[in-house]
Amino acid sequence: MSADVPRVQVPELLDAWRMVSARRGVEGRLPLSSLTRLAGSLVDTEGEVSYSLDFDRDALQVPYVELRIDAELPLLCQRSLQRFLLPVKIVQRLGLIRSEADEAALPPDYEPLLMPADGMLQGAGLVEDELILAVPVVPTMPGTEAMERDWPAPEGEVERANPFAALSALKKSK
Repeated sequence: MSADVPRVQVPELLDAWRMVSARRGVEGRLPLSSLTRLAGSLVDTEGEVSYSLDFDRDALQVPYVELRIDAELPLLCQRSLQRFLLPVKIVQRLGLIRSEADEAALPPDYEPLLMPADGMLQGAGLVEDELILAVPVVPTMPGTEAMERDWPAPEGEVERANPFAALSALKKSK
C-alpha cells in the first residue's frame, strides 16, 4: 500500500461466513502501539503494520481467510543490545473450521482457525497473533554473527549451560 491510497476503515468484528460467501476482503493499517499483546516483545511501539484479509473458498470448497501482513518490528538484538527492525512479510492461509474434528479435512498447507459460534472474527487479533508467532525467541540483528565467531564462549561456560552434560558423562562411563 502506498501512502497516497486512502486507508480503509476495517470494522473491529468481521462476519467471516458472510465474507466467505461474498468472496470479500479488507485491508488496513494498524499502529504497533495498538497491538498490546505484541508490545511486550518489542523494544518500542514505533511504526505500523499493513495487512489484508481475503475470504474465499478453495477448489475443494474449504472456507479460508488469507492473511497478508507487512511490518517492521523494532526488536532488541541479544548479541549487541542494539535496536533493529526485523522485516516481517507473512502470507498465511487459515482454514475456517467449526469444530476441532474438522481440522483433519484441511489441506496440508492450511493452518486451522477454530471459529467462534457466532462466526465473528477480530481482524486485528488475527494480525497480532501472526506477528507474535513471527517474533524470534532470541532476536539477533543481521550481521552480528561475527561477534560470536570473534568472541566464542569458553568451553567450561558452554558445559555449564548444558544441564544434561552430567547425564551424558554417566552414559559414556557405562
